[in-house]
Amino acid sequence: MALEPRKNLRSLAIIAHVDHGKTTLVDGLLRFTEASGSRKMTERVMDSGDLERERGITISSKNTCVEWEGVRIQLVDTPGHADFGGEVERILGMVDAALLLVDAVEGVMPQTRFVLRKALAHGLRPILVVNKIDRPEQRAELVLDQVFDLLVELGANDEQLDFPIVYASAKQAAAKIDTSDPLEDLRPLLETIRDHAPPPRVDRDAPLQFQAVTLGWDDFVGRLVIGRVERGVLERNKPVVRIPAEGDTETFRITKLFDFQGLTRTEAERAEAGDIVILAGIDSIEIGDTLCDPDSPDPLPRIDLDPPTLRVRFGINDSPFAGRDGGFVTSRQLLERLQREALTNPAIRLDEGTSRDTFEIAGRGELQISVLIETLRREGYEFSVSRPQIILREEEGRTCEPVEEVWIEVPETFAGSVMEKLGSRRGRMTSMEHEGSQMSLRYVVPSRCLFGYRSEFLSDTRGEGILHKNIHGYEPHAGEIEGRGVGAIVATQEGRATAHALASIQERATMFIEPGAQVYEGQVVGESRRVGDLQVNVCRTKKLTNIRAAGRDDAPQVTPPRLITIEGALEWIEEDELLEVTLQALRLRKQTLSASLRKR
Repeated sequence: MALEPRKNLRSLAIIAHVDHGKTTLVDGLLRFTEASGSRKMTERVMDSGDLERERGITISSKNTCVEWEGVRIQLVDTPGHADFGGEVERILGMVDAALLLVDAVEGVMPQTRFVLRKALAHGLRPILVVNKIDRPEQRAELVLDQVFDLLVELGANDEQLDFPIVYASAKQAAAKIDTSDPLEDLRPLLETIRDHAPPPRVDRDAPLQFQAVTLGWDDFVGRLVIGRVERGVLERNKPVVRIPAEGDTETFRITKLFDFQGLTRTEAERAEAGDIVILAGIDSIEIGDTLCDPDSPDPLPRIDLDPPTLRVRFGINDSPFAGRDGGFVTSRQLLERLQREALTNPAIRLDEGTSRDTFEIAGRGELQISVLIETLRREGYEFSVSRPQIILREEEGRTCEPVEEVWIEVPETFAGSVMEKLGSRRGRMTSMEHEGSQMSLRYVVPSRCLFGYRSEFLSDTRGEGILHKNIHGYEPHAGEIEGRGVGAIVATQEGRATAHALASIQERATMFIEPGAQVYEGQVVGESRRVGDLQVNVCRTKKLTNIRAAGRDDAPQVTPPRLITIEGALEWIEEDELLEVTLQALRLRKQTLSASLRKR
């Protein structure tokens, strides 16, 4: 097999911690190379989904391509959260180098470590981009030392340690090689990519090999299959054979073939080895399948993904308010939607639940599950979600559970409270450093012990602390832990909540609803200050009498309620409670609504 470099092609993945500017940098590259076309570009154009724009994060990987001085540069914008690590692991096999973006102020952060570890394991050589160099508080030299130490810690080889460095301001769309140089445009970055990113070494004369890496959907052409041609040539209207993980092979013709041109995809007649392309109109192909020449069926290795670490139970919404908001309320509709999600995202696993109307979804973290819940909610689905449960595994005859590495930066005055709380949650401190008045703490904590801790952490640090966590691995089960330590305020009847009733109980509770809200029996309407649930009639009105006061009665003063969020609810609910999700509302409820039945 004669492997030759394609000198006019480069393929890179942009990896970074959340909010370090990788999507903004792609915006700048598209503008500088005029790959955006004549239409007006929006900010963070690669964050195409509403959820991505609202949260300011990348959830799914995106592909684009720019042409510069005869070199075609294929770029993949990858997620920065470990919860979407399934996206990271899949796309790293399509590229030959990594554009490592690090904030010149914050430095190396936890998600940088996660994605970089994956990139080094794939043998990718990093190109370091120290971003936000224009900020007056930047500390580029210290950040450079942090990156080098991190690469050594992650086991980088000599070639990977000899990485080129570019200083950039993605916001200004400018870069430079030396800190003393002026910031003008992104030419220095493009030159570094051309000179240091290795071109793919391919065999264009060998039989075809193409692997499906990502699936998508288009309303006009249907299912989209994204992947890279590993060898040979992929031509439209030529027959290919699909080799699945299990079962018989399938032969068909490629009818729709697209490549990337900036922000758009254009139809193509052929694609050579090294090209990242899109196939359309193929309903049977799954992620990891290989398309080969019919005369040479030689499959590529399947894509290995880290296993899921937690699961939740999705079920139909059977509350008295079911069907008021959403358009999809049946178990069949919910199952079909979850099956589509599991098909396009192999990091999510779908299993049967304990009843015909429930289904178990296993994922990589609470953020991934919450994004799935919000996506289904906006599409008009009504359903209920249980408290997340960890997934145990057996290793060397011992029951092990997932643990997470927790990075914390907190003012020294609050460090004692944080250390006490993490100690009670079975946390194990691995390092502690002082940086002026700030303290940096690193812990290893069982994943289940972190449920509900983020809100406590923000309260304990008065909003001044920073917490990041990342899957660390598996350790022996740490034993049983206590629950949330406070009870729930549960409504005893259906109706409309009154200010009179809420005002009488708010001194010993934090409410989740406001006066006038519709409630039903078994709905959790607040958090008690004590252990144990409290049954309350929040629809109680003030009784009328024939006694008239000389003055006007004082109107009850009701404290604004605590807003319910998906992440906060998943952390708060206990085993006997559910999160009810509809298009217009998020409600907490008991699994068994009737108070008399709950006592049995």
